[in-house]
Order: sequence, then structure tokens, then C-alpha cells
Amino acid sequence: MPTPILMPALSPTMESGKLSAWLVKEGDTVSSGDVMCEIETDKATMEVECVDEGTIGKILVEAGTEDVLVNAAIAILLEEGEDASALEGYTPPAIPGAPVAAAPVATALVDDVASKQVAVAAAPASAPAVSAPKAASKSAHFSSPLARRIAGLEGIDIGLVTGTGPNGRIIKRDVLDAVKNGVAKPQAVAGFSSTAVDAVAVKALYAEDSYEEIAADGMRKVIAKRMTETARDVPHIFLTIDCAIDALLSARKGLNASGEVKISVNDFVIKAAAMALIKVPEANASWTGDSILMHKHADISMAVAIEGGLITPIVTNADLKGLAELSLNTKDLATRARDRKLSPSEYQGGTFSISNMGMMGIKQFTSIINSPQGAILSVGSGEKRVIVAAGGDFVAKTMMTVTLACDHRVIDGSVGASFLAAFKGFIEQPVSMLL
Repeated sequence: MPTPILMPALSPTMESGKLSAWLVKEGDTVSSGDVMCEIETDKATMEVECVDEGTIGKILVEAGTEDVLVNAAIAILLEEGEDASALEGYTPPAIPGAPVAAAPVATALVDDVASKQVAVAAAPASAPAVSAPKAASKSAHFSSPLARRIAGLEGIDIGLVTGTGPNGRIIKRDVLDAVKNGVAKPQAVAGFSSTAVDAVAVKALYAEDSYEEIAADGMRKVIAKRMTETARDVPHIFLTIDCAIDALLSARKGLNASGEVKISVNDFVIKAAAMALIKVPEANASWTGDSILMHKHADISMAVAIEGGLITPIVTNADLKGLAELSLNTKDLATRARDRKLSPSEYQGGTFSISNMGMMGIKQFTSIINSPQGAILSVGSGEKRVIVAAGGDFVAKTMMTVTLACDHRVIDGSVGASFLAAFKGFIEQPVSMLL
């Protein structure tokens, strides 16, 4: 009998993804292990293999469809000896817990694919119709710019206001009447009475022809959600220290002149942070909600900017790797991150993060912790500064400012200070990293 091919979960936290490409077509014969399609999550694009053999009888979700729920049927596989007639009357399984009614393939699936709905089947004619998505608030064609601006300032959902202008257009008087009568106010409006974002209220503050609206992709939505949650829920404390890096730059120059591997300043930073975590293990920790995980190795997440957002590939066991191995490892991870070819295990987890904006000329900055990790180190640029030496003389040194953000539930200020002292020692005396 026909077998549904379901949208796979490519990571423990994945709820939906984009079916970016089909590598097979209807009628193709496939075997276990054949690459069937490409699925794009918020962080990476991965190839998905077939787990059974048979013939692709029906593709239910077309390439390019976004927000396809995990466990939704995306195609139907026919067994050996079956043809298209086996699809007659066949109903794909519903997603557990999803309020979607199913219909026979022959009558409903084509419409679903055309409309790009996440659900792969619609209700049969004899069943109660599935509720259509609630209509969006009235567009610019049905409300005046002044009406939208007033609605935004007063916290009014303009989509709930009845228009009395030409052709039902919402005008200033309609919004003022709604304000007077105390109607059409949503529970939360961004920038006015809540921290929730209300797109209608935000756009109402600007003239309709003064901006270009760009839809947020999956990566940007996930970044926004996670950073908001972390900034809100994690008690951050910030500790800053300056490090002299002249000896490090000299050592780097000598190593790069004599070896085939080109080592970067960031490689030294990763190595120094990893060794400082081993020296101060209390800083190498994660909060679980009711306990603290003390990690045995330093798995360093390094922030890499990619098109549309940011990803943090993990240098595993960085404390055990030499500078040459670290350099090769970081370059490989960064390249595959930009190509979105990392597997979830290569960017999920980690025990500590580093964000280095020194190469962009940023002197000092702070970062939001990459939960559930306990800390993140923000690394600024190296610059020549005149400082007072131990003997009282003025000397010029190349200084680098770093700021440690700590989750105060896990790392107290004294622990953070001890970590930075250890980090500074390794950075200023790079030869000590060889001991």
C-alpha cells in the first residue's frame, strides 16, 4: 500500500523547515539511501535520503514551500507493483495534534500544493470546512495614512475599525470614534503597552511609501525569538579587561613565516579561551533550570556572519588541539557555515561562545549569551595605545579589549574575573599555551 514520506526533524528543536528542492520527480524509482530532497532549516541546508524503496507516486509539497511542519506528509511512495491507481481514496496521515482534516489524494492534494499550505490535505466536501486563516488587518487601500498613524499611537487594531469613507475606507473620524468608544484595542501593541510586536502599529508610524518591507526568513525569525528570550530571561553581567597582544602578534608572525598553515589572531583567542576554561572550570558551565552542567572539555562556539544572519559552529575539544589543527578546523567550519552545509551537531551545543569583531574595527562591544551556555566573550580590535609601564614610563603597546558576558545563575562575578585573568595570561604570554 502507499507509504507517506514525512517531513523529517533534522534537529531536536526543529518544528518546521523549508522544502528547498526535490531531487526526484513523480514516477522515479528510489532505493534506500538515495538522496530525495533538500530541506532548509534556520541554520543549514541538508540532503534527505530515502529510507525505503519504491516509486515516487505523488509529490505533495512543492519545492520552495516554507514552514512545512515536521511529520507532515511531503510525498507518497508506492510499493513495487503499485501504480497511480493505488492513490485513489488514499488519505495521508494527519500530523499528530494538528487541527487539519484529511481528504482523498485524488480530490484535495492538488489544491493544497498550489496554495502552499503546510497541511498536505484539505477537508472532504462532506466534512466541516477547516477554518481559513484570519484575514490580515485592512491594508493601505482601505485606510488613510492619518488614520493608520492615529491607530498606531492609540493602540488601535485598524483591522477591527469600520470605515465610513468612500468605498468603506477607514478615515480619521472612524479611528477617533473607536478610541472614544474604547473598542478595537488589541491586548498587546509594540512600543505602546507591551513588549509584543504589532506589525500594524509599527507600520502605522511611517508613511506608506517611505519604506520597503522585507519578509523575515526562517533564520532571522529564530534569531529574533532566541535573542529576545535570552535577553529577557538570562541575568547578564559584563566584565571587561584589556590584553596586550604584542607577543602574540610576534609569535603569529614567526609561525606563519615558517609553516604551511596560516594562523589567525582568532585561533589564538579560541585556544586561550579553551585553556582558561580548563583552568577555571566553574566558567565552563551551563544552566539547566534546576542544575548546573560542569563541562569536561571546552567546546568553543565561534560566531560566523552568513547571509541573512549568524551561526555559531563549534570547535570541539578546543583545549586539546594545537594552533595548526585549530586553524584548519575553524576555516573548514566557517566555509561550510557560509555555504549552509553544517550538520545540526556542528552548531548546536557548545560550552562557551566567542564573538570576534576586531577585524571589523570594533574596539569594544557586548554580546547576548548563547543559551544554554553560561558565557560569551566579545573580542575587539587590537590598537596601539600609550600606557604606563610598571616602572612609570610611558610605552606604546598593542591592546585588545575583551568583554565577558556571564549568566549570573551559573557564573558569579568572581568566577568571571578569574576566567578573564587566566585568559589574559595566555594571550599575553602565548608560549604558556604550549605548557
